[in-house]
Formats: sequence, structure tokens, C-alpha cells
Amino acid sequence: QVALRESGGGLVQPGGSLTLSCEASGSILRINAMGWYRQAPGRERELISTITSAGIPKYGDSVTAGRFTISRNNSKRTVYLQMNSLQSEDTAVYYCNVQYYDRSANFDVAWGQGTQVTVSS
Repeated sequence: QVALRESGGGLVQPGGSLTLSCEASGSILRINAMGWYRQAPGRERELISTITSAGIPKYGDSVTAGRFTISRNNSKRTVYLQMNSLQSEDTAVYYCNVQYYDRSANFDVAWGQGTQVTVSS
């Protein structure tokens, strides 16, 4: 069983910054890509960014490009999302996603429970 623990969400004023963290734990042999998605009310879940095990990031086609930065610490099994210049449109539930092989060498994907980010004055 693999668990993802997300943290760092909350209320921030427009123009502010937040850093989200997501730590994976459990029966993991190896972690491949890690990523962040978000879902705003009434909208579909959208990709923000993914990062490979080698640390190569890829960003989705969204307005977050240039304002959000993804990174990871493999020894801590943690992925981060640094969010700058936050706008009200960034208000959403943010989910982390981890692709991994368990100790039986089975490939699987885990999702975090989500952390709320609210941008408001």
C-alpha cells in the first residue's frame, strides 16, 4: 500500500506564493514520474506539471507556465510545487500523482487526497 501525504495548501492573497509538498510512503520499489494536477469547482482536473525520476520537468498547457515550478527530492520521495504570483483563478484543489513500482515490481499510480489552495484578498 502506498500513501501520499500532501501539505502546504491554504489561503493566500493575490500575488502571494505557496509551496506544496507531497511525500510518498509505503511499499515502493521505485518511483518514476511525479506530478501535480488541480481541479477548480465546475471544471475538469487539469495537469499542471510532471517531473521524471531524473528531474526533468514538463509543464501542461495552462496559465501556470512561468509562475509554477516543480521539483523533487528522490531520497525523501517528495515532489514540490512552488507557486508564485498566485491569482484568484489558481483557486482549486491540488492533487499530487506518483507513478511507481511496488516491491512486487507491479506498476501502479497513486493520487493524493488533495489540498485546497484559495487565492483571495
